[in-house]
Amino acid sequence: MLAEQMSPADPEAIHQARQALRVALAHGLHDNLVSAYDRLTIREPYSPDATQAGRRALRNACLALAAETGHANDIARAQAQFEAGGNMTDTYAALAVLANSASPARDAALQSFYERWRDEALVVDKWLGVQAMSRQPDTPARVRTLLLHPGFDIRNPNKVYALVRAFCAANPRHFHGEDGAGYAFGADLVLQLDALNPQVASRVARCFDRWRRYDAARQALARAQLERIKANAQSPDVLEVVGKSLGN
Repeated sequence: MLAEQMSPADPEAIHQARQALRVALAHGLHDNLVSAYDRLTIREPYSPDATQAGRRALRNACLALAAETGHANDIARAQAQFEAGGNMTDTYAALAVLANSASPARDAALQSFYERWRDEALVVDKWLGVQAMSRQPDTPARVRTLLLHPGFDIRNPNKVYALVRAFCAANPRHFHGEDGAGYAFGADLVLQLDALNPQVASRVARCFDRWRRYDAARQALARAQLERIKANAQSPDVLEVVGKSLGN
């Protein structure tokens, strides 16, 4: 939404401004956030009803915003919630906080979550996605490493959407990184998927659709990858998407 208000769109500037606001709110409202978090603790047995769901949602929003201070106590609060593991909503919310942090607890939590839920395909999808959408600087390298992880299968569309499309469509900071590595990653996967599942490949290729909204340097990098896809793809599905994106 913010990118739509800018011409040209600057994903890094948006990230920095949004993050600065979140950090300012975290510091300015810290005591209120922690108080609300404690007050919203649910002591009754788990229920999916609207009242409990609303309390969990607000409590987890307080958890995530308070953690933007980066203080050890605020990260420890997320770690404690993760380890308590009362329900998937709270466990995943805490994992998302840790995945977005530079805390040493991040890798341990991710490993623990995978080991516990490795046999539950939909939960593993959430595990892949939370890493793909992380703002941490090592996210692009981590996503490439996850392509080789036992929890990922490039022949499984849900896994591709959870990892690859989540990175390309829901992580603008890294997909639109000024070095063009995100675009190259997207193109690599589109071409690889083109030979396996053209329909999935075409959906990933759609992540390039709005490349003209960005600055000239990013446009040039995105166009180069779109031209590479066009020159090497074989399926009509992908060629149609890329052709429309390029205006051919």
